[in-house]
Amino acid sequence: MTSPARVEETRRNEAEPLNPRHRILDVAPINSMPYIGPPLPHSYVPSSPRVEDPEALVKVGPAMVYCPLTTNQEWAGIVSAAKTGIALTGTAAMGKVGPVIGRVDIGENENSYFFRVSLPGVARDQTDSFSCDMETDGKVKIRGVTTTGENIVCKNSQVFRMQTKNLCPPGHFSITFQLPGPVNNLHFSGAFGADGILEGTVAKG
Repeated sequence: MTSPARVEETRRNEAEPLNPRHRILDVAPINSMPYIGPPLPHSYVPSSPRVEDPEALVKVGPAMVYCPLTTNQEWAGIVSAAKTGIALTGTAAMGKVGPVIGRVDIGENENSYFFRVSLPGVARDQTDSFSCDMETDGKVKIRGVTTTGENIVCKNSQVFRMQTKNLCPPGHFSITFQLPGPVNNLHFSGAFGADGILEGTVAKG
């Protein structure tokens, strides 16, 4: 049998009916915990958040996309779609620590475009191992070979076995980027300095 004190305590703990004259406060919780219940079914698809500004979907700023398995045709399509992007292949895309191959700065004035490309550890000889080609639409493609990151280095008749290999590994690479507009590629001049920086100037088309 339930005692009168217990009945009174139960009555006090029960929710009182809402008074229509009382204002209901709509406040955010102080904190929240992640969902820890049973796993959601595989068919569950969360609803898309409401987007107030439709253009917010494209205002994502700079981004990097990795495409480890692509054909030459797919890669060409990706590069042509990325009008302001930089595409790296080969050893330039392996993401080793140390100086990074393929950093690009681009400038312009009334008549020309100017660019600088970081190419540390790249062979500077003007043979078939290095080239800088420019198309009239402003697309620049640089191909070359890196000479750093070897297991064994021979210098001045001495042989060194490398203990660390943080520089870009040896091998072929390509860098492709787009200048802001069309160019006259007949008026292109470039210089590859001993500091590993390639500079180029080309007249606007």
